[in-house]
Amino acid sequence: MKMVLIGFASVLMLTVIAGLIRVERGPNPADRMLAAQLFGTTGVAILLLLAEAMEIPALRDVALVFALLAAMAAVAFVKRAWHPGPHEKGDPS
Repeated sequence: MKMVLIGFASVLMLTVIAGLIRVERGPNPADRMLAAQLFGTTGVAILLLLAEAMEIPALRDVALVFALLAAMAAVAFVKRAWHPGPHEKGDPS
C-alpha cells in the first residue's frame, strides 16, 4: 500500500512539472496564477499522501499550512488583479 501512495505522489509531481512549464510560458498572468494555485493544491495532496505512506503525522500539519498559504496567495492575486496599484494605471508618479 505504501508503494501505491508513493506512486500517486510521483504522478502528482509530474503535474507540478507541467505547471512549471505553464508558469514559464503562460500567455497571461491569470494562466500563471492558476498554475501557481496548482502547486498549492498538488503540494497539499503530495504531503498528505506521503504522511500516510511514511506514517509521519507532522506532514499533515505542513499540508494544512500549505493549504492556508495557497488560499491567501489566491486572494492576494485577485485583489491585485482587480485593484491595480497607482504605478500600473499610467500614473507618472
